[in-house]
Amino acid sequence: MESYDLVIKGGRVVDGTGNPWFKADVGVKGERIACVGRIDSSKAREVIDAEGLVVSPGFTDPHNHSDWTIMAGRTAESYIRQGVTTLVIGNCGFSLAPISEEHFEDLKKYHEPFLLTDIPWNWRSFGEFLKVLEDNGSSVNLIPLVGFGTVRVAVMGFERREPTEEEMKRMERLVEEAMREGAFGLSTGLVYPPQSYAKTEEIVRLCRVVARYGGIYATHMRSSLEGLDEAIEIGRRAGVPVQISHVGSSRGGIKEIQGRQEEATLKPIDKAREEGIDVTCDIYPYTAGSSYIASLIPSHFHEGGLEKLLERLKSDEVRSELREELRGWEWDKTLVSYVPDERNKELEGKTLEEISRIQGKSPVDALCDLLIATQGGGTYVKFWGIEEDVITLMRHRAVMIGSDGWVHAASGVLHVGKPHPRCYGTYPRVLQRYVRELKVLELEEAVRKMSSQPLSRFRILDRGIIREGMYADIVVFDPKSVRELSTYEDPHRYPEGILHVIVNGVPVVRDGEHTGATPGKVLRNVNSMER
Repeated sequence: MESYDLVIKGGRVVDGTGNPWFKADVGVKGERIACVGRIDSSKAREVIDAEGLVVSPGFTDPHNHSDWTIMAGRTAESYIRQGVTTLVIGNCGFSLAPISEEHFEDLKKYHEPFLLTDIPWNWRSFGEFLKVLEDNGSSVNLIPLVGFGTVRVAVMGFERREPTEEEMKRMERLVEEAMREGAFGLSTGLVYPPQSYAKTEEIVRLCRVVARYGGIYATHMRSSLEGLDEAIEIGRRAGVPVQISHVGSSRGGIKEIQGRQEEATLKPIDKAREEGIDVTCDIYPYTAGSSYIASLIPSHFHEGGLEKLLERLKSDEVRSELREELRGWEWDKTLVSYVPDERNKELEGKTLEEISRIQGKSPVDALCDLLIATQGGGTYVKFWGIEEDVITLMRHRAVMIGSDGWVHAASGVLHVGKPHPRCYGTYPRVLQRYVRELKVLELEEAVRKMSSQPLSRFRILDRGIIREGMYADIVVFDPKSVRELSTYEDPHRYPEGILHVIVNGVPVVRDGEHTGATPGKVLRNVNSMER
């Protein structure tokens, strides 16, 4: 009689703890790992020959934005083929729930630049949104965060002011409801309006709610030298663990501290940890980031929402102000990656400097005219930093790997624009460039940073390690050939060397090809039970 549904035979097990690899077979029964040791192949219904390959936990992306695309891309092609079995969504303050009827249109416009396909919007509460995700199905597991921006829009729209006490209590109730319904914490994107209008105390109060339910605070910090200090202060005052989002761009993009990350970023984090403030970070392995084009316009111009912004951009006086405020912006390093307007598709892949030269206008005028033409839609890629900073930050024990991308596909409705290659290549790139080529990380440490570390950050302790009793989220890859193929010029390319991916015991990638299976789960915070 068969004892195992699947046996992965003869591989080098890198178990996710950081310990040295060891040779073993891995047996899977149902959703879980049933045995790690020597297994008779005759006892298995299905066998994967992993001789010469690495068997590791599936990778977890702690900073992902696939809320916007997972419904249309339920097979999660661009991530599952990287070996990613779990995505943390709702980052940077951009969750798709909760929704208030009063500001529903504001919320849709808030998310519209990222929505590559239509979504049903057939939910209102956070719990209803999670149920929609469950019913939709997915090839990957999903860990949800509730977004501060979404909560603030639900209560205040795009008002540029402090909340009244009544509004503050409404926001606290929405966060509490989301935590009870399964959110793992609160995220912020403090460079994005209307989140950028909030003062520290507003965030502290919401994080105190999160702390009561065992959640974490994940933050895209303000783009200033003081942003890290504020994040640590929120953790101290609210008594909540802090996750610094994409620390490379958040800190490496600040010119004054480029090349000085040890002193300017890592020492303050180490000091905070010594003081008992639980601070960790994630980083993507690139020196370019991506966001929505309208975010290039300074926050105060966004007051009142998208329609008012677009109306302002038609004003010669406003454009004059923008030329002054955006003086020194590196237009030649700002690449238009996605344009929703078919009439302007030829602009994808060009820098704003190139576009301004082609159109015979200033970069600010080119930017404003593009936003007006696309009704504020579209995304860009910005080359912000130096690899020295990426390497310095990546090596730190408290820094894990994330992508800051969202699901795409090499064909179909999600084959759109020229997205950042991190959507297709983050995890193979770490294994190829930073493990095999540059030897920045040992293989075992890289796998830890991509598996058990992010999961333990969210207090999910039954995944992320190859061990009996754990959920069977597993990736089998060739350490000698794994590599990223996606580029800025030609991004829609899957990596090589990721041969097999198992999610909750079910093969989703077999011999490098997607099986069509969607066994992923929407995970809920077990600490979020009412207290």
